[in-house]
Amino acid sequence: MARPTAPPLTRRDFVATTAALSAAALARVPGRRTPSAAGLVVLFQGDSITDAGRDRQVSEPNVARGLGDGYPLLVGAAALAAHPDGALRFYNRGVSGDKVPDLTSRWATDTLPLEPDVLSILVGVNDFWHKLSKGYTGTVQQYEDQYVALLEQTRRALPRVRVLVLEPFVLRCGAVDEHWFPEFDERRAAARRVAQRAGASFVPLQAVFDDLSRRATPQYWAADGVHPTPAGHALIAEQWRRAAHL
Repeated sequence: MARPTAPPLTRRDFVATTAALSAAALARVPGRRTPSAAGLVVLFQGDSITDAGRDRQVSEPNVARGLGDGYPLLVGAAALAAHPDGALRFYNRGVSGDKVPDLTSRWATDTLPLEPDVLSILVGVNDFWHKLSKGYTGTVQQYEDQYVALLEQTRRALPRVRVLVLEPFVLRCGAVDEHWFPEFDERRAAARRVAQRAGASFVPLQAVFDDLSRRATPQYWAADGVHPTPAGHALIAEQWRRAAHL
């Protein structure tokens, strides 16, 4: 469904948009800039689904090569077109192959220094897939505990940040076979619990992909069952924007 074009944000509109995005997590904290003064910073974190072939040499916001070829680019492009006043800054720091421990190891260098107002995280596929393909031994409980610890670290450093936890998902095709289940479903449930515990917004994706796989083949959305096609990335972007109200 096409999204109607929004008029440029006035300063008053921007403050209202920021309030809607922020809710309780963006209450004023002395000593930190306000989003309305410096622009709303949106940061995407995760694994290869988020990375989407981005150029890691690009550190500036709102650069297509730096956002990659996936849903972060689609989200950013649509929001920037709707609000051309320079009030939004989009960064992508997803890294292909990452699991939660990998995010934790680089959090202090490529997440916290950006001081995001909105932090989007999609991680969990590799935390299971690497058990099948690379001998990783992490359990569902470890995934949940590590994810909780990561968000607690984030809240301590950035008490006003709004966090979006995107649900890990797969399509039943390509690399995804019966060996993925039921453990992968348990990890999806763990991600939902993590979001609830952290007061984050949970963005469901699996049911959406499952439903649309009745209209088109699973391969149409993710050819190998894991990495989205352009249509799959567009679907994630639409769910993201609905959740974030951007």
